[in-house]
Amino acid sequence: MLIAFWIVAGLTALAFLAAGLMKLVRPSDALASSGLTWVEDFTTGPVKLIGVAEVLGALGLVLPPLFHTAVIVSPISGIALAALMVGAIVTHIRRKESPIPPLVLGLLSIVAAVLGFTTLV
Repeated sequence: MLIAFWIVAGLTALAFLAAGLMKLVRPSDALASSGLTWVEDFTTGPVKLIGVAEVLGALGLVLPPLFHTAVIVSPISGIALAALMVGAIVTHIRRKESPIPPLVLGLLSIVAAVLGFTTLV
């Protein structure tokens, strides 16, 4: 189970870290022109806040078990990332876009959370 956790959590964290850093570094108009058209519905502040949430969630998913401290934070981060993806799914459905990418990331977050809880026992 521990190996499965590290595979799922590591890949999920990489995806969220990349997405979050992109939202933090690039301006909203550059994000929109690169295909993230949903940013047109939000001001810069919420887009950056989503980026911060994704980066913190990614770090919270892997750093606590890596350093063997406060390991309960890892599955909680997985749940929080899944909740964030629920909002992303709703946004994509409202815009009549495909909700599949946030759905997959949300499911991976849930799997990482479940595996994280099972490794605590």
